[in-house]
Amino acid sequence: MKLAFIVQRYGTEVLGGSEHLCRLIAERLAAQHDVDVLTTCARDYVSWTNELPEGADRIRGVTVRRFPNARTRDIQAFDRLSEWIFRSPHTHRDEMEWLEQQGPWCPALIDYLGRHHQQYDVLIFFTYLYAPTVLGLEVAPSRSVLVSTAHDEPAIQLDLFRRVFSRPAAICYLTHSERSFVQQRFEERPPIEEVTGAGIDFPQQQPYPRMPAPDGDDAVEDGVQAGDAGDAPAWREQPGHLTARGAVFRRRHRLYGPIALYGGRIDPGKGCEELIEYFSAYVKEGGDATLALMGVKMMALPEEPFIRFAGLLSDRERLQALEAATVVIVPSPYESLSLLALEALSVGTPVLVNARSAVLVEHCVRSDGGLYYADRDEFVECLTLLVADERLRRALGRNGREYIRRHYRWDVVLAKYERIFSKVRAGR
Repeated sequence: MKLAFIVQRYGTEVLGGSEHLCRLIAERLAAQHDVDVLTTCARDYVSWTNELPEGADRIRGVTVRRFPNARTRDIQAFDRLSEWIFRSPHTHRDEMEWLEQQGPWCPALIDYLGRHHQQYDVLIFFTYLYAPTVLGLEVAPSRSVLVSTAHDEPAIQLDLFRRVFSRPAAICYLTHSERSFVQQRFEERPPIEEVTGAGIDFPQQQPYPRMPAPDGDDAVEDGVQAGDAGDAPAWREQPGHLTARGAVFRRRHRLYGPIALYGGRIDPGKGCEELIEYFSAYVKEGGDATLALMGVKMMALPEEPFIRFAGLLSDRERLQALEAATVVIVPSPYESLSLLALEALSVGTPVLVNARSAVLVEHCVRSDGGLYYADRDEFVECLTLLVADERLRRALGRNGREYIRRHYRWDVVLAKYERIFSKVRAGR
């Protein structure tokens, strides 16, 4: 089949959750299908400035077609319009003005889709929120699939999104919580709906015992008993400070003692201001962990000895950071999946998540791999417990790895997409 993915930004350097997931799926499906990605020339989602070159490129087996945005975002004007539109009576025209101001506003992408949509068997739109999805779904709805990444936020209350959730031939959800939310919010939906989830790559075996052995027993990893006689692994001959889990990340960033890790956009919208406030309260009450933040910094960080900015890391360094962490914190109240939480669970690191996100609570409850907090006091108590109780961390870590193994394997996820594409193609 020839597939087109439509997404607001695309590239290996793009950190947004829906954009990152789109790339992961597109790259894997490109092994079996002819895959195009239609996207904008923007690198960042704040201004939507055209930074990447217009035209076609080939990235990891995927043809990427970039189109220039017709305008950038005036964030102050957009914030004023948002505050008004979410609180006041307004018209459909007002909502379309809000959509245009939000960006990305890319008429060239929609024009291309209108002229060339017939060459594609299926159109896959990632995230409900932006204009390329809202306008693109009108082009060929009978061949369109929406990966909605929906969650309870002010924007989804706008009337224009009712049509977004009723137009496509199919909707893919990332979690059961997302599906329940959408079904309660929108009565008119397509006949094909499925929780497809997302795939997580299990890390390759490293030259050290990834999971600490419970209760003093030898660790078992991927069916290999670490204490078996015979061909002893090379790490057994290395000094302990070189073979410890997460040692490389700790040495590079001069981190000692317990580490609470956050990864992704360091942004107030992702709960990072609240995270710093809560973590500061934890330290004032005697907590001795360090808060390490990896990713792109989009807000100022206080100059405190217990806060460390690790920067934007490579995939390998990111894995090392997840392994080095005592606990991974996911503070965002708005999540439709959270790859950060799933990646942490995949390496056996427990998570501490914001209870205001139904999706994050679902991960904790279904995996028994982490704890969740509703306010500052609960945050401090949960973090204190996780840092102090090594046996609890090991148990949560084992549970988390099994949860990912059962529910987030790529072969299972891609098979679901293949079935949906076949149904859409057959139902045209």
